[in-house]
Amino acid sequence: MKPKVISFNRPLEPELKQRLEQHAELLDFTYTKTPADDPAFIEALATADAAIGSSLKFGADLIEKAPKLKIVSSVSAGVDNFDVAALNQRGILLCNTPDALTETVADAGFSLILSTARRVVELANWVRDGQWQKSLTPERFGKDVHHATLGIVGMGRIGAAIARRAHFGFNMKVLYHNRSQHQGYEQEIGVEYRSFEDLLKESDFICTTLPYSEQTAGMFGAEAFKAMGEDAIFINIGRGGVVDEPALIEALKNGTIRAAGLDVFSKEPLPADNPLAHLDNVVALPHIGSATAATRFAMAELAVDNLIAALQGKRPQCPYNWKQIGNE
Repeated sequence: MKPKVISFNRPLEPELKQRLEQHAELLDFTYTKTPADDPAFIEALATADAAIGSSLKFGADLIEKAPKLKIVSSVSAGVDNFDVAALNQRGILLCNTPDALTETVADAGFSLILSTARRVVELANWVRDGQWQKSLTPERFGKDVHHATLGIVGMGRIGAAIARRAHFGFNMKVLYHNRSQHQGYEQEIGVEYRSFEDLLKESDFICTTLPYSEQTAGMFGAEAFKAMGEDAIFINIGRGGVVDEPALIEALKNGTIRAAGLDVFSKEPLPADNPLAHLDNVVALPHIGSATAATRFAMAELAVDNLIAALQGKRPQCPYNWKQIGNE
């Protein structure tokens, strides 16, 4: 008898669905926008051996409703939607897809650096609105990216990919702050470690790739923006919760910092009345970091491969909590 697997929120490509169905009975709930509120989903969860999907809050309350659950394969790099402690307590394996999206997210991050520096969205709208009547005057000039200093907060795979683009492509000086130093990246890319405070003061561009946690919540607040300086540009491609958004809005309005490029927000989708959607010195994107057809397929494929390996009792390629649940 095949194990039961629930697929939620993100439909699988037909070939991936067929591959998974060779190993499991697949129960498809990708049609449900809020599966946790769907009685049929909760009923299916009670007998499910595994689950695959993304963008669903898997808290302790939902985990309690899944007494047979052994594996969750997330089609995402981040795991902040999951109560990892509760999964660990139950011995439930959590898999994710960090490697599949690194370069694509780094592309998106660097596009925010360029577009905010050169005021691309603002000036494109200016042209579209028929305001281009003569040559640009200094109040509409942008800021150079080449040979500037980029500070990266969170030097993981994506941070390193952005650092390579900055250093080798734009001759930028790259500083970084992380929980621990990465001597390998320092040797490979030439990045330099700084304290959080020194990085903010020394950087022309500050880019964060941080995940959301109790330690990172609201890390970028009024004091951080003040330390950056009025010519600094802030980029967030990590998680919205690492930023105190009211403080960011105030800093952008009063000129404490120059501009911001944002792909993530504390509430998504971003409410239409949020000032971040309307300020000229903000480039706001709808969480597009991994949103290319090739990368989204690669993420789903890796998630399926992770799940099949786990169902077969093998070590998946990306087992997030492998050791925490007693594996070596």
